[in-house]
Amino acid sequence: MISRQEEMLQTMNFRHACKQFDPLRTITDEDFLTILEAARLSPTSFGFEPWKLIVLRDATIKQLLDPVAWGARNSLHGASHFVIVLARKSVDLQPDSAYLTNLMRDVHRLPEEAIEGRRQFYRNFLEHDFQLEDERAHFDWACKQTYIVLANMMTTAAYLGIDSCPIEGFSQAEVDRVLVDEGLIDPEHFGVSVMAGFGYRAKDPVRAKVRQSLDDLVIWF
Repeated sequence: MISRQEEMLQTMNFRHACKQFDPLRTITDEDFLTILEAARLSPTSFGFEPWKLIVLRDATIKQLLDPVAWGARNSLHGASHFVIVLARKSVDLQPDSAYLTNLMRDVHRLPEEAIEGRRQFYRNFLEHDFQLEDERAHFDWACKQTYIVLANMMTTAAYLGIDSCPIEGFSQAEVDRVLVDEGLIDPEHFGVSVMAGFGYRAKDPVRAKVRQSLDDLVIWF
């Protein structure tokens, strides 16, 4: 019986950016819902969950994305499941936004005085601690948090013996345009952050995983 530490490291070594999926193999509903639940349970700053997922199954939209998402082609046409990760835009990340107010009130179930206290604390964070002063900064901050969601999805997939490929090889503006034209996103509230394919490898990686050593990456002080 292997230790938890060994099991975790086996999972991380199994995971790689799968460049060629087996189009004949499909992830079970149970396994993919587990991957989605790992996304849902992911941490976000202030618990504000500034993200949403599109699980894209429509073949027509995949064809529309193909010319503007060069890094996604293998995943679009071979992966069992293709996911587009959206990040919220500035309008939803303002301290007084309807989105954050409803989240704190209806999801977090905070009393009104606690909502106002958190709102003020968050405003100070935006303006002084992280100095997120414009719309692009707000969107980039939300995008950074989507990578936590993506990492948890990929690690969960690897634990289940499922491959994945994170994807940044696309034109944000053109992918946004396709999704807006197809009625999948409201551009005032969402933009594309990152994509990922999930499925099963058609063949094993040609070389072992390579990384810098811990000595090169970690400072103990």
